[in-house]
Amino acid sequence: MAEPATVPPDTARTDSAPTGRFGAEPLAQTVAAAAAVRRVVGLLLALEHPHPAVDAMLSELSGWERELAAAVPPDPAPRFAGDSTDRRVYLNHAFDIGAFNPCFPEYVFDHLDTATARGRITFPLVHEGPPGLVHGGFLGVFFDAVVQHHSCASGVAGKTRSMEVTYRRPTPIHTELDFDIARVLSDRGIESTARILRDGQLLCSAVVRTVAVPVDGLPTARFGPRTSRP
Repeated sequence: MAEPATVPPDTARTDSAPTGRFGAEPLAQTVAAAAAVRRVVGLLLALEHPHPAVDAMLSELSGWERELAAAVPPDPAPRFAGDSTDRRVYLNHAFDIGAFNPCFPEYVFDHLDTATARGRITFPLVHEGPPGLVHGGFLGVFFDAVVQHHSCASGVAGKTRSMEVTYRRPTPIHTELDFDIARVLSDRGIESTARILRDGQLLCSAVVRTVAVPVDGLPTARFGPRTSRP
């Protein structure tokens, strides 16, 4: 059996999943804004007392909200091929959701092949539950996102059927953690076992079972494209 190659996430995305198959790519502005929003919310959560910068931010936000509301499609439903442009564009949720949506965790793959993957994750303050620890629900979101990323990059993916999360030790925020994934493809679908570790010690694990469909056959290939500039 050949030694599996280490595939950077961006390479895996373009090789196995052509741009647009899972939705439109986020705007560079959206990616930059998501990171800033995540940082600012973390600072807000750590504030000891009211601060004038927050008052200034709130006064600006109302105006920004009105401007952006006038710039987006009026229908919040996602746009499929053939739909009216009155619906919103659907962004690619197969890879790196946290890069453009601050509600999702960010992570980095260091290795990715069809059977295994490994990488790093640091949960920020916005994902805190118990003091200094990650809320268990965000761990589930992380596992679902990173397993689907692995499968989509590998060329066979599908909807999640079940996910069993086992919490073994508290998972800290503000700490770089390792994760790994072992993926088995069979006639019954895909079973991925994912783990989060700190210095080799297992903190949390999940067994995720999904449908197995070649990416060319996924219905998400029918998402409508981003509209052209007026």
